[in-house]
Amino acid sequence: MSKAWKELDLEGGGLQSVNARLAREMRTRPAAYAAWVLFPLGLHRFYLREPLGGAGFLLLGAATLASVLFAPASWWLVPLGIGVLWALVDLWWIDRRVTDYNKELRKQVFLRKGHKPPQDYRGRYTSDEDARRELDEYRQIKEAEKPGQSGLAGANDRDRDAGGKRRMPSFNEQEAMLRQMRKDRNEGDDKG
Repeated sequence: MSKAWKELDLEGGGLQSVNARLAREMRTRPAAYAAWVLFPLGLHRFYLREPLGGAGFLLLGAATLASVLFAPASWWLVPLGIGVLWALVDLWWIDRRVTDYNKELRKQVFLRKGHKPPQDYRGRYTSDEDARRELDEYRQIKEAEKPGQSGLAGANDRDRDAGGKRRMPSFNEQEAMLRQMRKDRNEGDDKG
């Protein structure tokens, strides 16, 4: 099936244009790792919008080439070794960079101009530890609240099932509540 929808330009047409822009500009891990294969050219860095890192790889490649041609003995191994070590570190770096780049891109695309994300906004949870910590904080807040303060008017033991959960009133109970409300409203109209 053709992916021609990714090339549509809806010119500010709401969510569809935002999703089309995201599909066009987001970075993927397979493409970044494929570009890494040619690390002396720094293509993976340029792909991930890190031009300084890409230029650094180009400079190391040029230094290696220059030392092969002009330096005595095996001095060319120094820039080559630095480049290889840096490339090996980038194998780990690529995964994190793709995640960070795509998260920042989503923030830029979805937030309206002039609006900042909410305070303490971090996007998606980065680890299970963050999610557990947030859940524990929420539980502590909820456990500190006074029991029975659900905010539902008229809630009593009659409205709860055997497990203590609030139950839905039966059809007859709903009809009785409506009759009582109608009666109360009519009495209020008669007095006024």
